Amino acid sequence: MSKIPADLLYTKEHEWVRQEDGVVRVGITDYAQEELHEIVMVELPSVGTAVKTNEVFGTVDSVKATSELFSPVSGEIVEMNEKLEEAPELVNNDPYGDGWMVTIKLADPNEVKNLMNAEAYKGFLEGLTK
Repeated sequence: MSKIPADLLYTKEHEWVRQEDGVVRVGITDYAQEELHEIVMVELPSVGTAVKTNEVFGTVDSVKATSELFSPVSGEIVEMNEKLEEAPELVNNDPYGDGWMVTIKLADPNEVKNLMNAEAYKGFLEGLTK
């Protein structure tokens, strides 16, 4: 079973969100990285890029496929994980830590209320595997 930290929020597209004082840190879940297998490249937007909820903000290439990354919230990219350019495998090794993708300054802090908590995400995953 995939790791699902209780202190994060989740999307149906398998992104996770950690709230940090008006910004959110975003990555892909343990389930997503397991499905992708070996990640070989991560393409992320530059700092200052505006993103909108549920719109594509980047891609992840694996030995299996290319997958789009969907923004869980609207706002502005204020930080991107530059380590992933040289070491995309960090997403596989530590999806909730060093494998984070971007930090987004929230346009509307209430948007996070639309995300799933850990229990809801666990139930969502269980529905996918049936």
